[in-house]
Amino acid sequence: MELRHIELKDLKTTAINVRKKGGKDVADLVPSIRAIGIIQPLLVRPTRGGERDSATGNETSEGYEIIAGQRRYNALLTLAEEGAVIEPVPCMVMEDGDDAKAIEASLAENVARLPMDEIDQYKAFAALIKQGRSAEDIAGDFGVTERLVRQRLAIANLITPILNAYRKEDIDAATVRALTLATKTQQKAWWELFTDESNHAPFGRALKSWLFGGADIPVKNALFDVSDYDGATVSDLFGEDSYFDDAEKFWTLQNKAIATAKERYLTEGWSDVTILDIGAYWASWEYVATAKEDGGRVYIQIARSGEVTFHEGYLTEKEAARKSKAVSGEEAPSVQKPELTKPMQNYLALHRHSAVRRELLGRPDITLRLAVAQIIAGSELWSIRADGQKAATDATHESLATNKAESAFAEERQRVRDLLAIEGGEDETLVPRKEDWGRSNDLHAIFAKLVSLSDADVMAVLTFAVAETLSSGSSMVEALGTMLGTDMSAYWSPDETFLDLLRDKEAINACVKDIAGKASAEAHLSSTAKVQKKIISDCLDGTRSSGKKDWKPRYMEFPMRGYTKRGGIDAVERLQEIRKHFA
Repeated sequence: MELRHIELKDLKTTAINVRKKGGKDVADLVPSIRAIGIIQPLLVRPTRGGERDSATGNETSEGYEIIAGQRRYNALLTLAEEGAVIEPVPCMVMEDGDDAKAIEASLAENVARLPMDEIDQYKAFAALIKQGRSAEDIAGDFGVTERLVRQRLAIANLITPILNAYRKEDIDAATVRALTLATKTQQKAWWELFTDESNHAPFGRALKSWLFGGADIPVKNALFDVSDYDGATVSDLFGEDSYFDDAEKFWTLQNKAIATAKERYLTEGWSDVTILDIGAYWASWEYVATAKEDGGRVYIQIARSGEVTFHEGYLTEKEAARKSKAVSGEEAPSVQKPELTKPMQNYLALHRHSAVRRELLGRPDITLRLAVAQIIAGSELWSIRADGQKAATDATHESLATNKAESAFAEERQRVRDLLAIEGGEDETLVPRKEDWGRSNDLHAIFAKLVSLSDADVMAVLTFAVAETLSSGSSMVEALGTMLGTDMSAYWSPDETFLDLLRDKEAINACVKDIAGKASAEAHLSSTAKVQKKIISDCLDGTRSSGKKDWKPRYMEFPMRGYTKRGGIDAVERLQEIRKHFA
């Protein structure tokens, strides 16, 4: 045989190819050939013109028939139909006239193309990862799913003895896949059981229960001084380990130790410390090693067995890629996820707006000056239109309806209506809103009424009109609330909607520290958001003792403050932009 590069038009299929099914199914080959071309040559033999094709009955022309490589050939045809330029195809040319040898070669070709096992695939994919390729890139090159690539890469977490046993088929695939979820310590413990003839290693569902469902917490997993634990420990009479008898007491001390470790890392200059949920899997291939001075952070992995692993100096693949592009000038660094969601910021803006404009009613001197400023410079609402108070959710709308400031403002609205002899519904504003199409006030009638009123009454009307047209969520709300010293406790108290919209885990834990104390916050550092919100709720309704009966979150202070360094809170940024004007 000899290697030749043959034009695609000179190649054709043959009836003796052993692959009878699936030859046209080339969706998995096209991406790979498009990316890296034909790696393995086709096996062909020359044909003579004028003969009859046994498959079609048509007269053949001179060229080459494909003995092995029919799917690669069909994939090239697909690419050619898509408009791709197809270079001459590498082919190994056989001697003509030997059907038996051709069939044997075709069979060997297709048998040899059976898929590699999971370990071979892992090694191939891992080598590409080390070269800087992503799981998405590898999936595209090989024509497989990204999920399959990540499943194979998970084998990287296995210790060598387990890998070798799997290659020898001493361990089944299901067990290996379950062990990829285990920590190195758990894998070593399982391997000792597996290789000890006097013990029984768990497999299948029992293995997962052994890894995740058991309540035994070894004393060796404690980060704290065991003498601080006021419970008992139980020793294994047939082993060297001992266990805590009270999981709740263990986690209280363990979480406190984790909180101390986090503070230590931050003091040492790490950009951030992320605490993963208990039992969360550490997918090492999704992170890039990054030095502390380059912005790398620390990830704290917590196993259900209490074992804690500190992964120092990592960024996610996406963060590392953005950082690399930013350094090269290709792309600006992205903004981190904001501390508060948009619905929560809307909730806070409406309640703060309601309290500030209620306070404004008692300060006609400031209102007059504000009115003059709006007349000169304009404002977001100066048409003039009343603020529509659009709530992002029904829950926020219902919460606002119970706000004390809103009720007091509605009472003043009715008093002003009476002064001007203007009728209106309960929810109808004095000044028309933008959405109140077709509704307007009679300018002449109102002017005539104002002429008959005292200066004090006119000022009261002006004060109300300015307050009603104060734009919700604006910089002016923040500036006025700070200037007036507005105390949100007089009008608002934490409700179910507020707690429901509070989503940031770090901010929630900081709120627990605020209302329940540092010890409670540290004890529940890794608890779910639901559990920590329950602590806040219990402190508010008196079920749980708290040193702050009139607690309000930083979000309801003037000026507003956040609980994290990430920023992204509109009200805080708005006040910072205009603070220089109110020095």
